[in-house]
Amino acid sequence: MFGAIVGDIVGSRFEHSPIKSKDFALFTDECRCTDDSVMTCAIAEGIMNGGDDDDFIDALKKYGRMFPSVGYGARFMRWVFSDSRKPIGSFGNGSAMRVSPCAWVMDCGFLARTGFLPIVGRELAERSIKVTHDDERGVKGGMAVADSIFLARYYFGGCHDEWTHSIADNPRECKRRIQDFVIRHYGYNLDLSLDRIRPSYRLDASCQGSVPEAIVCFLESVDFEDALRNAVSLGGDSDTQAAIAGSIAHAAYGIPDDIAKRALEFVPSPLRDVLERWNDYYHPYDNPHLFFEHHPRKE
Repeated sequence: MFGAIVGDIVGSRFEHSPIKSKDFALFTDECRCTDDSVMTCAIAEGIMNGGDDDDFIDALKKYGRMFPSVGYGARFMRWVFSDSRKPIGSFGNGSAMRVSPCAWVMDCGFLARTGFLPIVGRELAERSIKVTHDDERGVKGGMAVADSIFLARYYFGGCHDEWTHSIADNPRECKRRIQDFVIRHYGYNLDLSLDRIRPSYRLDASCQGSVPEAIVCFLESVDFEDALRNAVSLGGDSDTQAAIAGSIAHAAYGIPDDIAKRALEFVPSPLRDVLERWNDYYHPYDNPHLFFEHHPRKE
């Protein structure tokens, strides 16, 4: 999930000052964690606390109140500070930018053995979304991202079943399969190139108007950094689209140590604490290089 946080930090300074270029410094003093990072950590804590509806609601409200001025939408902000525990009917892209922890607890081995996406992990992702974003478009956007992250873990991580061989050494084929799955199951148009999207694209905080574009930012990338640059260069909801693209790219490529260490400088201590507890909670034995660790793993 750290890929989402890095993307959020990189994209944060462009949310209200969009650019249409990939030529920019990744980190400056203007970078910060926004609601994307805060809510991603909240979902991680909800999972660690049990993953029930109440666990997610408690965590979202806890961290929303702890960090009240980081860019929430008005309706979500009212929910955070209210006594309501009912969803708000949102189809905003908040469901997609915060879902990444759920995709990391999905079982790659289950897919290898059965050929089906893991039911339990996908139910967890959907539950984390629906506690606020129960509009079908919000659910669709969040689940498309969760599935993309999981499939990136599966294909780029070299997982395969007894009938197929690993395609981890063929990034183009890995991405083609992810793209085909998302088109087939979610109906998103992922055929437009970034060069065609970019000129007329503007900020759109809805799932339907930002999630497909963010996925394309990953599909056209060559590495983790390139995915973030693609997302910012659209000139839209830069922090959230970079968070989404970064969350998928993290699963595919990992995060370069220099970028991870620089990003950590912008993460406030309560969120860093969540990341370190998540690191203890989650042990990706199949892909040990693809997760957040304060100190790089020693081989």
